Amino acid sequence: MATSAGILVTSKSGLPVPEDAKEKKHHLPNGRFANPWPSWQDFNRVEAGKWAITGYFAGKWPKPEKDAIAVVKPQFEQSRTDVKELRATWLGHACYLVEFPGGFRALFDPVFCHRFVKPTPSCSPVQFMGPARFTKVPCEIEEIPIVDAVVISHAHYDHLDVGSIKRINAKWPEAHFFVPMNNKRWFKSLGIENCTEQDWWEDTEITIELKGKGTETESETTSTLSATVSNFPCQHTAGRTLTDLNATLWSSWGVTSGGKSVYFAGDTGYRAVPKVETGEDDYGEKYKDLPHCPAFKQIGDLRGPFDLGMIPIGAYSPRHFMSPMHANPYDSVNIFVDTKCKKALGMHWGTFILTDEPILEPPQKLRDALKAKGIPETGVFDVVATGESKVITEEA
Repeated sequence: MATSAGILVTSKSGLPVPEDAKEKKHHLPNGRFANPWPSWQDFNRVEAGKWAITGYFAGKWPKPEKDAIAVVKPQFEQSRTDVKELRATWLGHACYLVEFPGGFRALFDPVFCHRFVKPTPSCSPVQFMGPARFTKVPCEIEEIPIVDAVVISHAHYDHLDVGSIKRINAKWPEAHFFVPMNNKRWFKSLGIENCTEQDWWEDTEITIELKGKGTETESETTSTLSATVSNFPCQHTAGRTLTDLNATLWSSWGVTSGGKSVYFAGDTGYRAVPKVETGEDDYGEKYKDLPHCPAFKQIGDLRGPFDLGMIPIGAYSPRHFMSPMHANPYDSVNIFVDTKCKKALGMHWGTFILTDEPILEPPQKLRDALKAKGIPETGVFDVVATGESKVITEEA
């Protein structure tokens, strides 16, 4: 079995970027970041806070039934040489492990805690407040056989968990962390130096030197495995305390290895929707000209197509203040189309209760959205059970 002997990370240039990328409109003079598009509207945080607190203590948030979301034990390939096809395993919320042909493995937004809490600095099973996981963790971090890269979309607690990061670093001390701008210092505070931060449209090459035994002579052999990790825009916010709003960047990502590419949308909105009447379609004629985030089409036009997209479909209600930063399934399908993903899997639903849509509504609405777009309801943009793996082929 081949083992990792070292990891080299270098900047990669020459890939296409939008003409306006050099303007860095998302950088503010005060060192913070912003969404530079008309599709973004800042939401009323006081209103959002009142809604969250009132709903939580009044018991108005959805209450999942036991085993509402199926959980299965993940089945990972134990050896790099066993990975022949692109394979993605949903580990809950926005966490995916992706195995690339040839053996490179990337872990996205790992959160394995029972409960995440703001603004405390950790996620811990002993915490007694904050949104709790209502589906079991399908496996423990230590059960994953190989992790080469950990990709983080942003610093919100449901995407960046200090306990999970420490456990990952303890098991795979050579694994490299890829993070958006201004997040590296957080990792350094944990004693983690193997971290690269990237701005939108920046690319990095990671090369892994592998050592193993030859099949005939049993002499030591050396080979290399590589991947390109690309940072892309998305429409969101970031922060871990009451004073660091947007002091760190948020991103979506692309990873290419073994001739296959994936797009990880992270946590994102698509368009800002005003308050509408109950039952009114915010994609109807009245709202058809609302601006949508142009970054996704740029990503698809310049870097697509992607073999697989991992795209959020949940945490979207109440729509009038969630829509700028969280996609609903109709937005998700548009992101899928804009980014030119051949296949997609849903995420950001069925794990934590963050908003007030019914627990099982996101996949139901996803099927409706696909049908409305003329896309098959199954086999193209699917949802899987927590812990379930999906092999991504042209046919399936």
